[in-house]
Amino acid sequence: MARRRMIYEGKAKILYEGPEAGTIVQYFKDDATAFNAEKKAVIEGKGVLNNMLSEHFMIGLGGIGIPTHFIKRLNMREQLIKAVEVIPLEVVVRNVAAGSMSKRLGIEEGTPLSRPIVEFYYKDDSLNDPLVTEDQIVAFQWASPQDLDEMVTMALRVNDFMSGLMFGVGIKLVDFKIEIGRLFDGDYQRLILADEISPDSCRLWDIETGRKLDKDIFRHDLGDLADAYTEVATRLGVMPKKSGGSTGPTLVK
Repeated sequence: MARRRMIYEGKAKILYEGPEAGTIVQYFKDDATAFNAEKKAVIEGKGVLNNMLSEHFMIGLGGIGIPTHFIKRLNMREQLIKAVEVIPLEVVVRNVAAGSMSKRLGIEEGTPLSRPIVEFYYKDDSLNDPLVTEDQIVAFQWASPQDLDEMVTMALRVNDFMSGLMFGVGIKLVDFKIEIGRLFDGDYQRLILADEISPDSCRLWDIETGRKLDKDIFRHDLGDLADAYTEVATRLGVMPKKSGGSTGPTLVK
């Protein structure tokens, strides 16, 4: 596809004008960031893996009736997506205490939660994406009470799907982040899943060993991030298992 006008560049993706009205080309970068971009690196192949994995998850979620912005994968690094107005909130679902929840509440990392917890964070890097309440969200008109009900329902449905999918390949879904956008059709709007779902936006632990298979590897210098993402993709069948002597990823188109 010919390169089009760039609309936005973020930490892990670049958005370009799409070939038709109402579409965007989403490009997955190899950049890795942590701690609000205080730590940075380029991980060769990460963007390719995240593109493939996000496609896999979005197609699966669409198959169970969850609307998403995903249209199709264009190549190894790009997807064609629907243009949406992204609500300025990160929606986090937690199944196990970890990360900021453990630090904030003094709960030992790895403690199972009696039920999934849905949290909202205001998307603002200059404020370090602060945790916000539903009352604050409504008061500042980031979303309506009806939007919030729909967002929670969607997040929990994504959690059910992703937890089962990961459990089937020996991976525990500890927590994950999604973003949700408004898709407009005249005066009518609906909420749909946007951004991406990948190991960049999930905490994934091996069920048997507890080994991390997500971006915490990069955050805490625990090993090779690309190898961990490749293992997730291999377990899910997104890319085949390596045969002896081969090097580098061989991705399923």
